[in-house]
Amino acid sequence: MTDYHEFENPEELLKTKQRERKLRKGKKKQSFLKSLLRLVTGFSIIFVMYYFSTLQGWYLPQDAFKNVNSPCVQIVNNKIVKTPKIQGILKNIEVPRLPLYMVSFNELKYKLTSLAPVESVYIRRYAFPARILIIIREAVPVVTIAPDEKVKPVAAFTKEGRLIIGSDYLPLPEEYKTIRVLSYGNKGDDYRKWDINKIHEIEKISKYVETFSHEKIEYIDMRDPKDVYVKIKTVPVRLGQLDSNVYERIKRIPSILPQVEKVKGKVKYIDLSWEKVNYLKLE
Repeated sequence: MTDYHEFENPEELLKTKQRERKLRKGKKKQSFLKSLLRLVTGFSIIFVMYYFSTLQGWYLPQDAFKNVNSPCVQIVNNKIVKTPKIQGILKNIEVPRLPLYMVSFNELKYKLTSLAPVESVYIRRYAFPARILIIIREAVPVVTIAPDEKVKPVAAFTKEGRLIIGSDYLPLPEEYKTIRVLSYGNKGDDYRKWDINKIHEIEKISKYVETFSHEKIEYIDMRDPKDVYVKIKTVPVRLGQLDSNVYERIKRIPSILPQVEKVKGKVKYIDLSWEKVNYLKLE
């Protein structure tokens, strides 16, 4: 605070008070301008954000899901589920009138993952122009089912035990190497009732036979569950019933395969259905 008694000259005192008043007015004006600038800047940011969010580059066209040739929707990584199948699902979903970053695709994901081969779905969004990339992750088939060795598969199982059935998905692309199983799909060998434990059992049998025979399995014949056959390149192998001892019986394959070579062309199958006896069934 200024000590006015220090000034002996009244004119000097008046000038000092005028300078202080002017300084206070300058500070008030500066504070007002700063507040006004903040207000204008805030409204400008809100306006720019609103304007930017309403640009068409954020919005999918209303026919994006109905137009099969739309460049706004791309589907990738689907090998089992055909693209027209996915497009058929898309046609029944309305495109929301919302900016792409606010759109929920939960309904689309739910409908796609309800398809037997589809394990999960990821949707990537792009703007300017607005478009989406639908990335499909499919389950890996490990077993295919056919009623006969000369007939194309009519069903398949994934490694999680999920059943894939129908001409929409089958036959599978050639890149999938599966275990071919013969089954009529009726009372005794109804594959529709198989669970994941059954699939694991088939995989284990296949691995055992290939390990001990050193040959690839062509198919497993389970049309009679009580009398199962496995076809390898050299000869069919009769396993009989798939009980707890079947794996021990499979281990006897290396000891009998050399005998098949000696009577090549005359062997109908190797019979391992007996617990302690194995023999060659001749034509």
